[in-house]
Amino acid sequence: MNFQVTPQSIPEVLLIEHREFSDERGSFTETFRASAFQEIGIPELVQDNQSRSSRGVVRGLHFQNNPHALGKLVRCIHGAIFDVAVDLRLGSPSYGKWTGIELTGADNRMFYVPEGFAHGFMALEDDTIVAYRQTGYWDQQSERSLLWNDASIGIEWPKLEARLSPKDAVASAFSALDHNFRY
Repeated sequence: MNFQVTPQSIPEVLLIEHREFSDERGSFTETFRASAFQEIGIPELVQDNQSRSSRGVVRGLHFQNNPHALGKLVRCIHGAIFDVAVDLRLGSPSYGKWTGIELTGADNRMFYVPEGFAHGFMALEDDTIVAYRQTGYWDQQSERSLLWNDASIGIEWPKLEARLSPKDAVASAFSALDHNFRY
């Protein structure tokens, strides 16, 4: 396998590093192999998305309730992000806790956020491009948002002026969150 997998402080959330092969022509990187991801427990990935953001843009924290819950495999193509996962699984030892990591367009790393977690990121540079694959399809009726800076979670975001969509600016506090995940 051309991937190194490192569980994060919440072990179901994974950092996946892929190898880059370089020579005088440039470089080559295999970024996805379904069989390799299935071997490490990542379900089938069925939808690809891509976003472009300016410095300080926060996207999230988003999730979808069951039966349309989904996991995300996140990769920064250009620029840099601070990527975050928050455990929403009732009964989990890490319920209400977060883990985060910086990803850049040059670091050959991906962040896997499984079902039962809210996901979001902050763009650290202008013209940041993020690609993510999902284990399910977007479903508007199941989509929910968790307030990105909820004090009870205490995410240590980078010290940038945050720019949010109107929807994310009025997201639910953790204490009022409507979710149906169980550990």
